Amino acid sequence: MLTIGDFARASRLSAKALRRYDELGLLPPARVDPFTGYRYYAEEQLERARLIAWLRGIGMPLAEVGRVCALYASDASGAARAIRGYWARVESETAARRDLAASLVDRLKGPTEMTDETADETADETADAATDETADAATGGTADGTAGRPAFVLRTAVRLDRGLVRAAQQDAAHAGPHLLAVADGYGPEGGRAALAAVGALEAVPPPAPSARAGDVLNALEDAVRAADGAVSGLAESGTTLTAAVWTGGRLALAHVGDSRAYLLRDGAFVRLTRDHTVVQALVDAGELDPAEAADRPDRALLLKALDGGDAAPEPELGVHETRPGDRYLLCTDGLSAVAPADDIRRALAAGVGPDEAAEALVALARERGGPDNVACVVADVVPA
Repeated sequence: MLTIGDFARASRLSAKALRRYDELGLLPPARVDPFTGYRYYAEEQLERARLIAWLRGIGMPLAEVGRVCALYASDASGAARAIRGYWARVESETAARRDLAASLVDRLKGPTEMTDETADETADETADAATDETADAATGGTADGTAGRPAFVLRTAVRLDRGLVRAAQQDAAHAGPHLLAVADGYGPEGGRAALAAVGALEAVPPPAPSARAGDVLNALEDAVRAADGAVSGLAESGTTLTAAVWTGGRLALAHVGDSRAYLLRDGAFVRLTRDHTVVQALVDAGELDPAEAADRPDRALLLKALDGGDAAPEPELGVHETRPGDRYLLCTDGLSAVAPADDIRRALAAGVGPDEAAEALVALARERGGPDNVACVVADVVPA
């Protein structure tokens, strides 16, 4: 038997940490002296102690540490999968924060960069944000934010399709003059979850043309938290959510899950969101080739979703300058998971209006077997 001091030195855990882990039931001593209260540990407990130390070293919360340790006792490979899943979530959340930081930096210094969906390189000349002068022209205002009648508006279309396989519609969508949103519900109450999430977003008030980007993002983030609360109580159900608020010169985006937002500008097709999935996290970490991701059976395994849990997920946020002629697409994975990006781009670039483009996108998903529900919103930036 080892005293708590000896065990602390051997395990590289402090005596204070060992007492804390004892209180939490993570690492109770093998014996406690009934008279002195001294804790004694068996050498066989060193392996568990070191595992706890390593898990805490990667930042895993104590509650999750307990679950991994319990799993390790009976299923080591299962514990390894749990650790991989935790780290994939960390990678995804870090990537989301990185994107927000990049968006903020670009917003302060000038144009906003976006990742090209159809090529490895960024389409700089087409994906860069418009200058402040262009944004002012879009809102009819001036550089100091004073606004007149908007020079440009959104012309929108929305389509929902059950697909050819699903028995029920669990997607939801909204397209209005200032708000775009799609949601993909899952679970026995998935349809209600998607509708509740989109309904909560509809409470976002139309922003003034002079509204600051940060204020619009704050309002969107609050609305996403409200949407998560609206999903609460729907057993084993949840939803993705991708939403955009139009200010007249900018599009503010909030995103949770694997629905997507795209931009078609001057023929270049750009994806504005990153999937919050295990597969995408593995791609981001360099552990999986992007070409292999589409064929993975677990490609739809979400790292983030609105499920009304104890803590609402942090949405991915971003602000993008808009230009006259821009066409935006928000869609659920019933489209993006089955149709290649090039086919989606061609349908959007066909030179037809939003209604016809939305119909073509639904037809495209059906041509690919229609295995899932589809929700899509097409929005054009056009003269008022």
